[in-house]
Amino acid sequence: MTINIQFVNLDYSDSLAAHTTEKLNKMAEKYDWLINADVFFKEEGNEPEKGKICNIKLSAPGPQIFATSDEKNYEMAVKETISDLEIQLKKRKQTYKTH
Repeated sequence: MTINIQFVNLDYSDSLAAHTTEKLNKMAEKYDWLINADVFFKEEGNEPEKGKICNIKLSAPGPQIFATSDEKNYEMAVKETISDLEIQLKKRKQTYKTH
């Protein structure tokens, strides 16, 4: 799986990119039919408690899978977003098994 990580109006963070890549690679081992992952990190200053946004879009056979989360730090946002993606991937895997 190809992983593209972009920081929108933020400085690039090697540690955050490595953390995200590690999590996505674990997911790719489980779901070997994943093709591509586009990850976007951005920050919104509207809420003092949150504002660290992580968007992940997965390319797979069929429609793209997308999840986003808004947390108080990027590591929590990555965890929450990947958790949401796992739920969607389990559903997608069930549809493959039935056909």
